[in-house]
Amino acid sequence: MTSQISGLDVRFALAQAIATEAGRVALDYYNRRETLVIETKRDLQDVVSIADREVENLIRARVAEVNPGDGFLGEEYGLAPGDSGYTWVVDPIDGTSPFVNGMPNWCVSIAVLHNNEPVIGVIYAPCHDELYAGATGKGATLNGKVLTLDPSRTVRNAVTGIGANNYVTPAFVGKMVEDLLTAGGNFIRNGSGALMLAYVAAGRLVGYYEPYMHAWDCLAGYCLVKEAGGWYHPFPVDGEQLTKGSPVLATAPGARDDLMKIAGL
Repeated sequence: MTSQISGLDVRFALAQAIATEAGRVALDYYNRRETLVIETKRDLQDVVSIADREVENLIRARVAEVNPGDGFLGEEYGLAPGDSGYTWVVDPIDGTSPFVNGMPNWCVSIAVLHNNEPVIGVIYAPCHDELYAGATGKGATLNGKVLTLDPSRTVRNAVTGIGANNYVTPAFVGKMVEDLLTAGGNFIRNGSGALMLAYVAAGRLVGYYEPYMHAWDCLAGYCLVKEAGGWYHPFPVDGEQLTKGSPVLATAPGARDDLMKIAGL
C-alpha cells in the first residue's frame, strides 16, 4: 500500500522515533514515580505530574526541530496553530492515573492530522515495549507485524473496551454497561483510552466506546483502527472543535452495528 500525501513518510518516521524516545523518558519517570508531585485538574481522579509536562515539551521540541510549520495540540499546553497543513495531536502520557499508581496501562499517543483527517497514528506502551504504528495507505503494525482485523469477531464472542469520566453521569455509564451486557457482550476498562484503541487495532478488543473524550486521546488510535481494517465514528476537528470533547467509538467490522446501537450513534 502507498500514500500520495506529500510529507507523510518523513512525519510517519519522525512520529515513531519521537514516541519511542518520549516513552523511554516517561518510563524513567514511572520507575521513580514515588518522587513525583501529583496534582489534580478537574477532580481528584484527573491527575497530572511533571512527567506529563516534560514529555509533552520533549515531543513539541522534536517536532519543531524538523517541521516548524506544523501545528501542535497537546493535552497539557494546548493548541499552537501551524501553516503547513499538518497538525500533531499528542497525549504525552495517556493513563496518568495508572501511571502514578504503578500500573502498566499507559502510553504515549501521537496523531498527525492532514486536511482534518488523522493520517498518522503512533502509540507506544513503554511497560510492554509495544509500538503501534499506522499511516494512511500504509496499514497498521505492532512492533513491525501487520495488523488485520478479523470480521468474525463480534461483541458476543470478543471483549469490548469502555471508558468513562465525570463529563458523563453515572446513570449514563450504567446504561451503556447494561446495554452491552444485554447484547451478549463483556467489557474491560484499563485506564487508558488510547491504549484500548490500539488494542482494537490489534484485535485484542473488538471495539472501544467512550461517551466523552478528547482528540489527543483518540485520533492516533482512530488511524490505527482504520488502517487495520476497522471503522471509527468521526471526531469533529474544525477550528476550536479540535480542543473540545466528543463521543468516541472505534470497532472491528463485526461489532460496528451493535456498538453503534449501544452508543446511540
